[in-house]
Amino acid sequence: SIDGPWSDPVRLHAHGFDASLFHDDDGSTWLLNMSADWRPGRNRFGGIEIQRYDREQRKLVGERRIIFTGTPAGLTEGPHLYRHDGWYWLVTAEGGTSWEHQVTVARSRELFGPYEVDPAGPLLTSVGRPDLTLQKAGHGSLVRTQGGEWYLAHLAGRPYSALGNCVLGRETAIQRVDWPDGGWPSIPGRVPADEYQAPDLPAHPWPDEPATDHFDSAELGPAWSTLRRPATPDWVDLRSRPSHLRLYGGQSPVGKQTPSLVARRVGATRCSLETAVEFDPADHRQLAGITGYYNTANWYYAYLTRADDGRRTLEVLSSDSGRRVAHPELSVDVTGVDRVGLRVEFDGPALRFAYDVGEGWKELPVVFDATTLSDEHAARVVDGEPAAWGFTGAFLGLWVQDLGADGAYADFDLAVYREG
Repeated sequence: SIDGPWSDPVRLHAHGFDASLFHDDDGSTWLLNMSADWRPGRNRFGGIEIQRYDREQRKLVGERRIIFTGTPAGLTEGPHLYRHDGWYWLVTAEGGTSWEHQVTVARSRELFGPYEVDPAGPLLTSVGRPDLTLQKAGHGSLVRTQGGEWYLAHLAGRPYSALGNCVLGRETAIQRVDWPDGGWPSIPGRVPADEYQAPDLPAHPWPDEPATDHFDSAELGPAWSTLRRPATPDWVDLRSRPSHLRLYGGQSPVGKQTPSLVARRVGATRCSLETAVEFDPADHRQLAGITGYYNTANWYYAYLTRADDGRRTLEVLSSDSGRRVAHPELSVDVTGVDRVGLRVEFDGPALRFAYDVGEGWKELPVVFDATTLSDEHAARVVDGEPAAWGFTGAFLGLWVQDLGADGAYADFDLAVYREG
């Protein structure tokens, strides 16, 4: 049962990633994974490996076999195996996770192969179609509904321009699959459609998430994420001041051990996060504010701090591939204002900040490039190998720094997330 009880974790192996289980008609269970080969000069994607998993002993048993080495598209990974219409159907991802991504289907009468690749080509891909809304389509998984209809869930990206940057990161899409008896599964045009006719299934809507989080709960809501450390009470405090989120300052914006960032994903091309913060910084080592964030090297940050002359100021700092830039022309004196409203807004490729000191919202007079907060901009390849991946998409967040570890904290009264 999905509700438990659950066993302790069972450690298997580390031969490669994208593991999945296949349960055959005879009751046997098999583990599939991409087989990685680290040796210089070898194909790092060594094929799809299969090995039996003994559910009683809770361990892998028997011989490991490579059952599929892929097509010329290469980078064969993401295996899923199905039994249907008298065949074993192997669905894999190929071409890498970027613009050359695709879903490949192969079949065999025998579990261990040989596997014949669909002669019509990939089941799904966006390759060669920069006009499509959904790009990078690949890495799919098949599901059959109660009514016997087949669908493919897959990864995709939505660039803001043709083969441009994907601020929303990797997203999940679904496509209707036609699978006639005796034939191969197919998707119209073998390309991802923007819309599809929903199957006639019982509705299972998720409850609407309130736009405003008043921080009345003793724990952060499920929409929030933290960076590199769990939301423990030593830095995420929802109890000391009712209906407030108290964040104790962490490392600098480029620190990689203990940052104090509470953020949520950018969920639409147009969205915003606004908050009201109370913060009394002692000096320039203490900062608190709101951010448009991708990773340690790529972010925009509007924050409260203390200037050398004692004034409390609202300032902006940005980082592009690790190159940090201050924007002193945007500095605002907020001395004497106990509660400051802050807002960060994604408007397609544009990012804007605004503030409120009790006189209504005022936008800071600058438009930043939101596309730097994207998978493509964050990814770095050195000598043909990824030095940094770009998979996560952008975030909107609440951020606090205490560079001197002096116990500084900021109180956020609420957080309002809007789309559209």
